[in-house]
Amino acid sequence: MSKYESIEKLNIDGYLFTSDIVNAGISKTWLARYVKEMGYERVAQGVYVSPETWPDELFILNRAYPNIIFSGETALYLHLLVDREYSEITVSVPSNFSGQRLRDKGVIVHREREAIYGLGKTQIETNYGHLVNVYDMERSICDMVKNRQIYDVQTYQTALKEFFRKGNVDYSKLLEYADRLNIKQDIKKYLEVMI
Repeated sequence: MSKYESIEKLNIDGYLFTSDIVNAGISKTWLARYVKEMGYERVAQGVYVSPETWPDELFILNRAYPNIIFSGETALYLHLLVDREYSEITVSVPSNFSGQRLRDKGVIVHREREAIYGLGKTQIETNYGHLVNVYDMERSICDMVKNRQIYDVQTYQTALKEFFRKGNVDYSKLLEYADRLNIKQDIKKYLEVMI
């Protein structure tokens, strides 16, 4: 099998990742030749996309920065709790993660203390069908309630209504997260009104 054939086997929906290529024992030189010859575009450090592929911004960010977890309005959108696309990508990272490169790209970065970073982390498909890290619905709602001052009224109300309309809400998990995030009384008020 030629190097090019080996590289083509590592193609994921039109994406090539330097880390996958190197882990397969193929040199970066071969990757550079393949990328140039096939017309791939470098869209992030270590991430290349074929000319036929529509770039999935969230997937690219998540592969380039595996520690990020989509949160805030981005998570609400991914969970179909709001009816319009996020205006800015929002991510959560551990407190020891700088995030400056992400901020330079216009991404809103929330650094979280170790005790709550990763609480409610799951994966969800983007509109393009790729899995990315995201906080689950319950954590996303808790974060929204905790930071309600940064959300516009329409987004806030729509997300709450859609959340309580869904049949797969885990209320015990919601209350556990609310307790860990010190907003249990606020969440209880919403539960009393919405249920």
